[in-house]
Amino acid sequence: MASNVPMSPQLEQIHGEIHDNFRALANGFQKLDKIKDSNRQSKQLEELTGKMRECKRLIKEFDREIKDEESRNPPDVNKQLNDEKQSMIKELNSYVQLRKTYMNSLGNKKVELFDMGAGVSEPTAEENVQMASAMSNQELINSGMKTMDETDQVIERSKKVVEQTVEVGTQTAVTLKGQTDQMGRIVNELDTIQFSIKKASQLVKEIGRQIVNPSNKNIRDIPGLAPPAARRLLSMSPLQQFE
Repeated sequence: MASNVPMSPQLEQIHGEIHDNFRALANGFQKLDKIKDSNRQSKQLEELTGKMRECKRLIKEFDREIKDEESRNPPDVNKQLNDEKQSMIKELNSYVQLRKTYMNSLGNKKVELFDMGAGVSEPTAEENVQMASAMSNQELINSGMKTMDETDQVIERSKKVVEQTVEVGTQTAVTLKGQTDQMGRIVNELDTIQFSIKKASQLVKEIGRQIVNPSNKNIRDIPGLAPPAARRLLSMSPLQQFE
């Protein structure tokens, strides 16, 4: 966008990007009026919110460049640049207020990027108009900047919640894997014990059968257990008894 304010090439580039976003915001809100589905309206508002965040970032960058060049510019040029910056902040704040009006019409007052904190409800569209008309330009600028700062804080809190959720999910997966491995070892040990009990039962049966019928050749020998030896009785003649 052309401007009568003298600017360095760097400021001109930033200034042009800001106004490109302003045009995108204006077109986006016009498109929003034609959308009837609430889900699509919410999605469109999210995209417009991203444009507003980008405008805020660029305006801050514009302000830094003004301060860097302040010593090299005449006072009247510095005043014009600061007036242009305030004009852009005011325009951005108007889109912020417009977004709040649409959010109120959607009935989404609690969970949104530009919330006003827990326990505080947002003003209605009529209250927004009354508030804006009663505020000076500087107050409108300060209000817009404060609102956008609160937005950044909400986004950072959301990022932390996501990171904590991912960390808990990872820890849960590790715990479940450890428990699965432990259950596998327990099942293997139970199989070993069951096999040992089965072999012991067979051994006891074999021992019992050999004790009851030691001469039965069909009974297999058990290692470490020999069949009982048959007793032999010695007979002596009457003469041998008295010798």
